[in-house]
Amino acid sequence: MRRARLLLRYLWPSPYTALGVLLGTVALLFGGRWRRHLGALEFFGGRVGAVLARLPQPLGFSAMTLGHVILAVDRSALAELRHHEHVHVRQYERWGPFFLPAYLLSSLFQLFLGRNPYRENHFERQAYALAPRRRAASRQAQG
Repeated sequence: MRRARLLLRYLWPSPYTALGVLLGTVALLFGGRWRRHLGALEFFGGRVGAVLARLPQPLGFSAMTLGHVILAVDRSALAELRHHEHVHVRQYERWGPFFLPAYLLSSLFQLFLGRNPYRENHFERQAYALAPRRRAASRQAQG
């Protein structure tokens, strides 16, 4: 039963994971690096990361998650945002293929209300709230 649940956790968001792996592979072709951490693939750096880091808002980002893939502009952005992005990985595991539409609807709803579509997004608020707890638990496990 445990193995079946683990398989489902990876299959449910797999369309987004596949897209993330594709984008991560492009980053690797342009000097990016990768690693596996807590069940997710993390891609960072390279020329693609440098270009993304220079994009103006709202196009620019430091890190983003697609299924079980985290894409970050560089190693320091990944280190800073890792716990936040891993909350998004868990959200993808819960919502599966419905995560991105739900995320976009949450942003549109906030925009409709005249609020910040990123900061007031339900999923971002949850990630910002849970990330410090994940960071503290990670430190406890290491120490």
